[in-house]
Amino acid sequence: MKRQLTHDDIRAAVYGGAVLGGGGGGFVERGLRTAELALQIGIPELWSADEFAADDLTATVALVGAPAAPDPQVLPTHLLRALELLRRDLPRPLVALHTNENGAETTINGWFHSAMTGLPVIDLACNGRAHPSSVMGAMGLHQEENYLSTQGYAGGKPYAYVEGSVSGRLEATSNVVRRASVESGGWVGVARNPVEVGYAVRNGAPGAIGFAIELGRRFLAGGVLGAAQHLGGEIAVTGTVLEYRCEQREGLDVGVAVLDDAAGTTLYIVNEYMALDVAGVRRASFPDLITTFDEAGQPLASADVEVGKQVSVLVAPAENLLLSRTMYMPEVYAPVEELLGIEFAPAAKALADA
Repeated sequence: MKRQLTHDDIRAAVYGGAVLGGGGGGFVERGLRTAELALQIGIPELWSADEFAADDLTATVALVGAPAAPDPQVLPTHLLRALELLRRDLPRPLVALHTNENGAETTINGWFHSAMTGLPVIDLACNGRAHPSSVMGAMGLHQEENYLSTQGYAGGKPYAYVEGSVSGRLEATSNVVRRASVESGGWVGVARNPVEVGYAVRNGAPGAIGFAIELGRRFLAGGVLGAAQHLGGEIAVTGTVLEYRCEQREGLDVGVAVLDDAAGTTLYIVNEYMALDVAGVRRASFPDLITTFDEAGQPLASADVEVGKQVSVLVAPAENLLLSRTMYMPEVYAPVEELLGIEFAPAAKALADA
């Protein structure tokens, strides 16, 4: 199916993305602004994957960085520059774009590009929820022995602006872009990893944008409980933030939030919420969805958590989400577990071995 994205889609996509962001994936207000701008300047289109030939070429558009970084800036012009840098180095033309993940800003990745270039956005994400590392959003390309990753990136305020393109093994190029995000003040727009549509369908999360839009409609109509019901999840705990620590490490937000409830509820953060402990027992762990909401029932990014804020924590099981197969590859968890100093992905590892 081919359709034009409309103003009716904007709030649903951004708020559905904010829930699926699990603490990461960008911020609601910036997502709304970028989506509105896309519709002001053009007509972005969303196509289902079956509208393309299996060997058509698509590429991922993404934001890379630490949401709580002190001085980030990615403008729409930076998004287009990153795509221009990628397309310059490709042996054949792109026919479409897709996002890396669902989040308040990332669900609408590609809308501005589509409005400006005419390339359609595929109703597909590399992963149907937000995740902290580029490798997690690369649809298993790190296991493809002969795959050459090409990435264009741009971002930063004028005194810290960086741009460039890099080619090589996936882990190496991703590390270069992550470092560029640090040098730019915390955030860059990226266009990366061209693949054939057939590969993206087999290894990514087809239907992820439609899923986020429908979830957003349920949230806007029924609030947090409406979102929880749609996801087959629940509000696991509500409490006031007693302790919050967050630092930028290797271009990521790494931290812990502790609530004042009797159970000493603890949330572990690497951009997104990686684990939730209640009374010292692991209640949920990534790729399960763990999302916080403020006292007014609005999605609350991990970077906006503060001591003294009341939060409610929604938990939904991974099996109710649209996830890529990368979520069940144990090697992608090791660097993130090392940053936190805890193990939180045994369920994912068990599924990978099944």
